[in-house]
Amino acid sequence: MANLFIKQAKQYAKGRPSYPPELYQFIASKTPEHDLAWDVGTGSGQAARSLAEIYKSVIATDTSPKQLEFATKLPNIRYQHTSPVMSLVELEKKVAAESSVDLVTIAQAMHWFDLPVFYQKVKWVLKKPHGVIAAWCYTTPEVNDSMDKILQRFYQNPYWDPQRKLVDDKYIGINFPFEPVDGADSSGPFEFANERLMGLEDYFTYLRSWSAYQKAKEKGVELLSEDVVEEFKRAWSEDGNNGQKLVKFPVYLRIGKAGL
Repeated sequence: MANLFIKQAKQYAKGRPSYPPELYQFIASKTPEHDLAWDVGTGSGQAARSLAEIYKSVIATDTSPKQLEFATKLPNIRYQHTSPVMSLVELEKKVAAESSVDLVTIAQAMHWFDLPVFYQKVKWVLKKPHGVIAAWCYTTPEVNDSMDKILQRFYQNPYWDPQRKLVDDKYIGINFPFEPVDGADSSGPFEFANERLMGLEDYFTYLRSWSAYQKAKEKGVELLSEDVVEEFKRAWSEDGNNGQKLVKFPVYLRIGKAGL
């Protein structure tokens, strides 16, 4: 996973959306204590920053040191580079001791993981029985009908990895062997939405942060060709407003607890 985003790490940090406060409030309401959160696949720390406002300490890990270079530094966040497959020794040394973590979060990353191996680590670090795992993804942004139709054509390209299908399916089909949290009948997905003011160049920066865009570039293909850019420009300004617009990113959350 790390190699996919190294080359566009700066664009990733700049272009990727944050997540709505309601998402974090809902997750935090399901953890009885707020001492320690582990944000896995933190990238440039979008989720870690918000978790740090709620949890006393946050350990934010990623397999890409380049991504971590662009992460926002806060006194209660410890960023840690880890190997793609951690042993229990490395897990305890770099992350946390057994049964010591209140919350494990994975933002827009879990579809890349070797899930059976990862879940063993999660169950080892989470407090029993009420430690919580929360994993979420977001689907394509929504601007207006014209922009969204062009984006869907742009999105249908052969450069996505197979794991992307799990995001397209809103994490419905992802293996998630955890008990529903208190007050919930299932582990989701639960829907939220992030809304963000973006200019057209911000929108393009987001598109260039896609792994599919990077893979196409490596093969000598520019997905944002001049014709495509012009098409997006016409759709963006069809209402007479060439400036910023409110862009919606639908967010889908799977959440569960460790159990006994």
